[in-house]
Amino acid sequence: MSAPRRCGWVPDGDALYAAYHDEEWGVPEFDDRALFAKLVLDGMQAGLSWRVILAKRDAIHAAFYDFDPQRLARWTERDVARVLANPGVIRSRLKTEGAVKNARAYLKLAEETGSFANHVWGFVGGRPHQNAWRAMADVPAQTEISAALSKDLKKRGFTFVGPVIVYAFMQAVGMVNDHTTDCFRHRPVKTLAPGA
Repeated sequence: MSAPRRCGWVPDGDALYAAYHDEEWGVPEFDDRALFAKLVLDGMQAGLSWRVILAKRDAIHAAFYDFDPQRLARWTERDVARVLANPGVIRSRLKTEGAVKNARAYLKLAEETGSFANHVWGFVGGRPHQNAWRAMADVPAQTEISAALSKDLKKRGFTFVGPVIVYAFMQAVGMVNDHTTDCFRHRPVKTLAPGA
């Protein structure tokens, strides 16, 4: 039995990438904490391949207390040093301190707006944008919407949220369906849209 046709960014024979693509990427996510975790992980990817993040994801979740924003927001230099000594995570001071800063910004945003999910999903009208890209070369690295969300998050104190990182986040959490039309996940993910 031949393997299903996947988006071009999934390397042949890479089971970790394939599982992520098939089960998670592009599936609409509306849970506040899961969205926060994904935003931080996308920021940690800056300058690295997503494969590195996938391989270390469980260790990162454990080291960062499963991205509990309440706990992360209270971190001190001692907590940062503990993480930087952990070989199982991305050992970047800027990214670790950025996660703490983002937790504080997240809590403030949630207090002001009531819901991180409602806020970020508001940028796409609460529904995934359904794209119909034929090839990976057609998929943009950023859009006007990702630039607007990036600007909003930066204004609110978030870091590692440039428009390219934010667009990767939007793709991952299903705010846009960027599975190419020849990918076996394009149509199933499309049906996951609210009201579809």
